[in-house]
Amino acid sequence: MNGERNTALGAFLRTRRALVQPEQAGLRTAGRRRVPGLRRDEVALLTGLSAGYYARLEQGHERPTHQTVESLKRALCLDETAAAELHRLARPAPRRRTRDRVSPHLLQLLNDWTTAPAYVLGRFNDVLARNALATALHSRFVHGDNLHRMIFLDPAAPEFFLDWTATARAAVLDLRRDADHAADERGLRELVGELSLASPRFRRLWAEPEPRGRITHGTHFFHPDVGELELRTEIFPITSAPGRRLVAQPAEPRSRSADALVLLSTLAA
Repeated sequence: MNGERNTALGAFLRTRRALVQPEQAGLRTAGRRRVPGLRRDEVALLTGLSAGYYARLEQGHERPTHQTVESLKRALCLDETAAAELHRLARPAPRRRTRDRVSPHLLQLLNDWTTAPAYVLGRFNDVLARNALATALHSRFVHGDNLHRMIFLDPAAPEFFLDWTATARAAVLDLRRDADHAADERGLRELVGELSLASPRFRRLWAEPEPRGRITHGTHFFHPDVGELELRTEIFPITSAPGRRLVAQPAEPRSRSADALVLLSTLAA
């Protein structure tokens, strides 16, 4: 890990493992223990990590992946509040993409779009690029690499998506359509498995029959710096890169939301 050590994450992990009794984690113990709670090697065992890697996490020398954060949540028996704090401190490293680069011409188009948040979606709603306004709009999210993770797993989602149910149903419908065309894709199976394990709300929506009629995206959002925003979602297929889409979320001209986007852009600059 480059840069400064993440000492806050290390302190959090040490504090939380001291609060978990081995019996809570399903571990058998015998004899007198020298430390309260779990030992480092026990947390490593529960999370499927090497003891050395977990030690480096506590020392602040590693940046955990999304999968590691989810495993730590379960091993340390974290409630929703503590899990959100773990996500905030960890800032999980985005998944590496070797083939999902956005062309310079598309990036230029994206960056020239200054009046509305805009971003590029790849397969399974991976977020491949954002313009400055979308980056500012999504600044509170930890799971910024994928739209489904933002909606179902991120601690910022309940505050940000004021139409959360509509947004979630539209996201599940998108994922179902991906599954119809790529059911054997490993990336899709891993994403659905991750969401199913970590989000009861996703499991419930995924198990429901596909709804009839038109499913619309949510239009109401909240950003703590500028307040409530009403934005419509426009999706444009990118013909030069099949499977990718350009998403723009403009506000009505001369509306309060349009003024809020101008303010957000100013704050970001």
